[in-house]
Amino acid sequence: MTDQTHLFIPAEKTDKKLSRGTRRQKGLPDAASGWLLSLPLALVLLFFLVLPIAMIVVVSFWGATEFSIYPAFLFDNYEFLLTSPVTYQVFLNTVKYALITWAITLVLGFTVAYFLALHVRSLTWQIVLFLLCTIPFWTSNIIRMISWIPFLGRNGIANSTLISMGVIDEPLEWLLFSDFSVILTFVHLYTLFMVVPIFNTMMRIDKSLLEAAYDNGASGFQTLTNVIIPLTKPGIMIGSIFVVTLVMGDFITVRFMSGSQKANVGRLISNDIALLQYPSAAATAVILLVTVILVIAILLRFVDIRKEL
Repeated sequence: MTDQTHLFIPAEKTDKKLSRGTRRQKGLPDAASGWLLSLPLALVLLFFLVLPIAMIVVVSFWGATEFSIYPAFLFDNYEFLLTSPVTYQVFLNTVKYALITWAITLVLGFTVAYFLALHVRSLTWQIVLFLLCTIPFWTSNIIRMISWIPFLGRNGIANSTLISMGVIDEPLEWLLFSDFSVILTFVHLYTLFMVVPIFNTMMRIDKSLLEAAYDNGASGFQTLTNVIIPLTKPGIMIGSIFVVTLVMGDFITVRFMSGSQKANVGRLISNDIALLQYPSAAATAVILLVTVILVIAILLRFVDIRKEL
């Protein structure tokens, strides 16, 4: 009986079993082949990400004088940073810039993405308008940043226009070299990093869900809060991570747009490097890295972005 039933096994299945068996005997196991395939990327990450960060951590424990640095294992750099009130003031200033920029870019990025994804019906026009949003990014960040200086200056275009219209009698001093100019430039530089992931997520929303919400009597605001925003959370989180990390690590914008009157953590690191105080700069960079990782961890608690990736 067993011999007769064996005759009815399809030849294709036996061939597949034989081929899998021969592959396992002749080649490597699936786990080993998977590790070999990921080895080049792992080496790239090791040499260009893990090792530089490890070197920064090591140098942060070295000692320094006015003219030299020497290998050691000291906590002086961290002790000086964590006991200095200037450090906390600079970190609070950095967090302030990050939060305000994040809130403004979120509103602007969500609005632009909502219009492009759900109101523009033609795919051609979606592509054209999206490329239009990217045109300013075809130039250097520094050029786009410095272009605000003649616009916001005391005798700039903004003040001249307001005076000619009779809105103000004298130039507004707070337009340039202030927190306003710094945040305005941050928003200009990094809004697209919020638009792209939100737009990408909104394009994946099934339009039948929106039609079902309208058919069940939901208003536009209810559809937005109960359907669109929950489905767009992965894109919002990805954009938030981009914007927050870029703002917290930026230093050149704060230097130029505040007229060297304000400071953030990036500016603090830049000043230490200019003074050849590499251990102190490395310690500040480590604290900034830990702070950014904590912020990202808090953001990831709200949504699982692996669904988006």
